Amino acid sequence: MVYSYFPGCTLKTKAKELDKNARFSAEALGITLEEVDDWQCCGAIYPMGTDEIATKLACIRYLHASEKKGRDLVTLCSACHHVFKRVNNDVLTDKTFRDTVNNYLAQEEEPYRYTGGTKVLHYLEVLKNHVGFDTIASKVKNPLTGRKIGAYYGCLLLRPSNVMQFDDPENPTIFEDFIKALGAEPVIYPLRNECCGGYISLKEKEMSQEMVQKIAESAISKGTHELITACPLCMYNVNKFSGDDMSVVYFTELLAEALGVKQAQ
Repeated sequence: MVYSYFPGCTLKTKAKELDKNARFSAEALGITLEEVDDWQCCGAIYPMGTDEIATKLACIRYLHASEKKGRDLVTLCSACHHVFKRVNNDVLTDKTFRDTVNNYLAQEEEPYRYTGGTKVLHYLEVLKNHVGFDTIASKVKNPLTGRKIGAYYGCLLLRPSNVMQFDDPENPTIFEDFIKALGAEPVIYPLRNECCGGYISLKEKEMSQEMVQKIAESAISKGTHELITACPLCMYNVNKFSGDDMSVVYFTELLAEALGVKQAQ
């Protein structure tokens, strides 16, 4: 299984563990993540202005490059996934946007048109739907038996649900099924799909801190010992404000550990 892979800026800097453990695990599972050429930042935030075109063009270029190779485009970062999925949906559903974007692309050295033919996948979706959690369970070398792990989805993976189509926005299960496949016990807690306030953490620190503390208290109250996430922004926020009663790691770290391919830091 070969996929085009967009790592994004943070996975090359602050979130290297999310990236490298995904690569180690992919190799163990027979997945090839081929990094897209000469990639630039996706923009990190999906622009809500309908006349905002320029910041979406980078995504369009990598979507088109994947389409030419006949591959799905895989992302790991929740923010990158969110931006790519919504930009691709804009191409599919908004003729004015599609025509405007393609007018820009017609001016490039190698003109082309993109019409939304690439499927954008999160790495978790590849693990669930293309590899299969049963297959992953059969390849586990170090079962995470006895560990009570909570999934923190945050908001970017799930909403808007009609576009993201990642999981049920109110009662998601993909992370919990992933945890089970690794031999651990998933902990269901009320605020696992609430926003951590990541985008306001610099300007409104007290508000963001209060949001994270409520999430952490919710998880700990249900017996969570560890929390996993796919979002570097969530990782920063939850690590900073949740206290010492619960560890937070990327889900790929857990996967690499269970498969026996996690390398010592």
